[in-house]
Order: sequence, then C-alpha cells, then structure tokens
Amino acid sequence: MKVVIFAGGVGTRLWPLSRKNTPKQFEKILGDKSTLQLAVERLQPDFKPEDIYISTGIKYENLIRTHLPQIPGNNLILEPEMRDVGPAVGVAMGIIGKEHPNSPVAIVWSDHFVKKERRFREVLGFAEKLVLKKENSIVFIGQRARFANQNLGWLEFGEEVDQDRGTKIFRFKKLIYRPSLEDAEKFLASPHYAWNPGYFVTTPKFILSQYEKFAPETWKGIIKIQDAVGKNSYKDVLNKIYPTFEKISFDNAVLEKIDPQYVYVIAADLGWSDVGAWEALKEALEVSKNENVTKGKVLIEDSSDNLVFNYTDQLVVGIDLTKMLVINTDDVLLVCSKDSVPKIKKLVESLSGTEHENLT
Repeated sequence: MKVVIFAGGVGTRLWPLSRKNTPKQFEKILGDKSTLQLAVERLQPDFKPEDIYISTGIKYENLIRTHLPQIPGNNLILEPEMRDVGPAVGVAMGIIGKEHPNSPVAIVWSDHFVKKERRFREVLGFAEKLVLKKENSIVFIGQRARFANQNLGWLEFGEEVDQDRGTKIFRFKKLIYRPSLEDAEKFLASPHYAWNPGYFVTTPKFILSQYEKFAPETWKGIIKIQDAVGKNSYKDVLNKIYPTFEKISFDNAVLEKIDPQYVYVIAADLGWSDVGAWEALKEALEVSKNENVTKGKVLIEDSSDNLVFNYTDQLVVGIDLTKMLVINTDDVLLVCSKDSVPKIKKLVESLSGTEHENLT
C-alpha cells in the first residue's frame, strides 16, 4: 500500500507559532520533532520510505527535504499554487496511479496527533484488505468520539458488513460537517457516528473514475498531468494546468457525491486529535479537562483549564486565569479566551496589507 501525507496547509488557527513561511506541520508542537516527522514515524515499520508520498506546495520543498531526507525526491508532489484539497487529492492519485492504478492508497494528514500508533497501522491494514477485496471501494477511518465536538466533521454509518480480527466494518451513510451542539450530543450517544479525521483508503483507478463522473473538467487536467509523469515535460504541464483547477474541497468535488454502496467505515479508537487549533491541542495533551497545559518557562498560579506555551527565554507568569490561551513567541504575544480561538484566523487575515503583514 502507498500513503500520501498532505502537508500543504498554512495553519492560521495555530498562529502566531504557525506562519505562512513556516506552517504548523514544520513546527515542534508536540515534542522535539515536527508533526510532519511524527506523521511519517507512526507509519513505521509497516511502510518503507519509497511507499510514502508527501503532497505540499512548491514553496515548502526545501523544508520537506530538510525534515524528511529519507523520502525519495520523486515522492514529493509539489503543487505550483494552492487550489484546495479537491485538485490536490486528484493529482496525487493520478501520479501514483500512473504505475500503481490498482494499489490501495491511504490519505492522511501531517498536522494530526495519534496516540495509538500500532492500532492506527492495524486499521490501515484492515482497510487495505477490504479495498483489495472490493475493487471499487473507499474506506473511511473514523475516530470513536470522546466528546460532542462541534468543530469536526462526523461520519454516520449503518449496519455491520464485515469483521477483521474483531474490528468491525460498517456500511457508510453520510458525512456531517460541524454539527450543532445538540446534534453533536446525539451523535456522541449513538454507536453509529464517529469523528471524521479525513483518513481514507482507496485505489487511484476508483477515485479517478469518480473525478471523471463528478468533476470532469478537473479529471481532464489530472489525466494530462498523469500522462506527463516521467517525461521531461512533466513540470511544464503541471505548472500550466494546476493553476487552472477550480478551488474546491475534496468533499464537495467528489466525496459527497459517491454512491454510498461503494463506501465503508472502520470506526476505532486511535487516540486521534486534530492539533490544527490551540484548543484542540490542549484537548489532545491534557489528562483532565480542567488542568493547565504548559510549555517552556511558565509559572501559573490559582488557575485552571488554560494552555500557556512560551517559546522564548522570558518567564511567562499567570495568576487567576480560567480557560485562557497564552502563546508567547519572539515577536508576538497572543492572549485570548479559549472560546475566541476561531477569531484568530480572521485576525491574521486582517493583517494582510498592514504594517504587521510580515507576522502572518
């Protein structure tokens, strides 16, 4: 099986640590390695470097090579510009499908946290076997919900259709994106829902057939790029066609339109968290909900449920804080309520064209 790790996002929800030139996937958020390095590590030893592809923007090529020198250069899928995930997935599948059209391919992300790495690899293996058994299929991998999360997508699934060593495989029903709190609480109480990390396994041949059906103009461009793979004209063709793709999410372009009869779900506890936002990072790292999560030189007294990360040599002191986020870098100090995290992205966008644009 092949794996594509997507590492092209900017990560404004983790500002001021994550910036345009050094996005979150290249930062040491969870220890002494970047989340991109950790994403590759958790695939080992089941996957060899030559079976791992990295999809990212051309501007991050040198960062990728520095962080992942073990990944072959030909396995870097470099987008000339950002056109959202719809074109990115299609081109990755086209490139891999040139030589491996019927090989299962797993799509994963570079900015996630997975505590149960062995279980994660095991579930990928179960999905691979199912895709090999059912030629035209896609398998979503869901995380069993820990709380009624309104900020994530959810998977709804129906009856059990198979088992693999005790791991159940279900018939897919639908995707739900960012439900209301009332709906999220209902989902949490039901055994037929799971968080959607965005992980899935399928084959290039099948997924490209769905592009042809539901996004024909994008499919035509993908096929032209695929035809140029391995030729001297490849970069020119990629640079000419890729910027013309419609900016569209993969969900909107393809996933929401696939006939559910081809779609399956494996829901498991992977210890998964999306650490693409500060409040999600706190939830991933905390042992109890009201504890303080800190990093660096921090002294905090009479406080609860805060995340305080200090990336400088200066001491950060907090007293009587509750549900606060404090991020201190060399050039920006961010202080806000945990509930205000969604406003960070808007604030960063508002800095464009101002004297503070260099901080984005």
